[in-house]
Amino acid sequence: MKGSIVLSVLFFLVVMFAGVASAEDRVIVRPFAAIKFATMPEIANFPEGISANPYNGDIFVSTFEFDTTGTETNGVVRFNRDGKVDVISDFSGNIPLLGLAFNKEDDKVYIASVGNFQNVPSTIQRIAANFTDGATFDDVAVIPDIGPPLDPRIVDNPDTSQDTIVFGDFAAVPNALAFRNSDGALFVSDSFQGAIFRIDNAHSCTPPCPVETVIHHPLLATAGFPPFGANGIAINAYEDALFVANTGDDRVLRIHLNKEGSASEISIFAESINGADGIAFDYHGNLWVAANQADQVVMVNRDGRVGIELGEFFGISKNGAARGLSFPASIVIVGRNMFVTNLALPLTPVAGDEWEEKVSTYTVSRIRIPSRLSDRD
Repeated sequence: MKGSIVLSVLFFLVVMFAGVASAEDRVIVRPFAAIKFATMPEIANFPEGISANPYNGDIFVSTFEFDTTGTETNGVVRFNRDGKVDVISDFSGNIPLLGLAFNKEDDKVYIASVGNFQNVPSTIQRIAANFTDGATFDDVAVIPDIGPPLDPRIVDNPDTSQDTIVFGDFAAVPNALAFRNSDGALFVSDSFQGAIFRIDNAHSCTPPCPVETVIHHPLLATAGFPPFGANGIAINAYEDALFVANTGDDRVLRIHLNKEGSASEISIFAESINGADGIAFDYHGNLWVAANQADQVVMVNRDGRVGIELGEFFGISKNGAARGLSFPASIVIVGRNMFVTNLALPLTPVAGDEWEEKVSTYTVSRIRIPSRLSDRD
């Protein structure tokens, strides 16, 4: 009898603290909780983009520090598989960086650089995956200025009336990146221009590489909040569809692709994901979405139905780091581990109105993906 009681107590403790990384995180008691994987160096604030080298477990994180003074610095940090800082790129530049994508063809990491926020062209850049301390980026392509979608978006109301949304954003804001394995084409979302671009043979083209417009559509723009339209992107295993998160509209869209990489159709795949940001497919074919306004990641199955929600925010620890998730921005999946950047970006105009303003130590979280998931869960 005593042995059974001891075993029961031990089992309870294991469940209670499953996924807990340290004493300060012991308020997080759920299995598959978001635990701290890595702490950003002091110079690197607002971690946004994330990618991984699946061959050695390295994790790459970009920063999105942006204000009007031009004194911020941005760059890329490489962590090893244990969450320790390996190398920091040059952090002298003040251009905010968004999405990252590791390319196996040339063993380099590609970077979305939002130069328009500092009155210079927005570009796609890259850096060797094994870069050394203080390394700089190489330019690959310039994102074209095509303006907002010309067609307005017509929204039907329950009373049979309609609203007409005319988009006015004009900045080129490359946000997320995704490579197509079959031919090495790089797809790029643009959050303000409401577009998807494509760079063919990104690893071998001669810079500045040609940039093709895949689709320019009102569904890829937004008048919502946060004020970013086309954001996270992911290509399915069959490579016949591109999935795109629209952050301000709380949606994930599906774009059908032909073999040449042109769009044939766009439709709404999933709705009501609060601040849909970075996205990634797991080994089951389920799509995981960072819901930056809900401090969660949610799973969307092949039917476009939300099947599970993981993460949550549990306050600020004594060292100024968020417990759990705080404005999760981007996702990369390596095996059964999902790595998530905690952007912790305050966006409301009233000072002192958000928990993100209290964050002073920036982190990357890890979530263990449940093993018993199917594409129909």
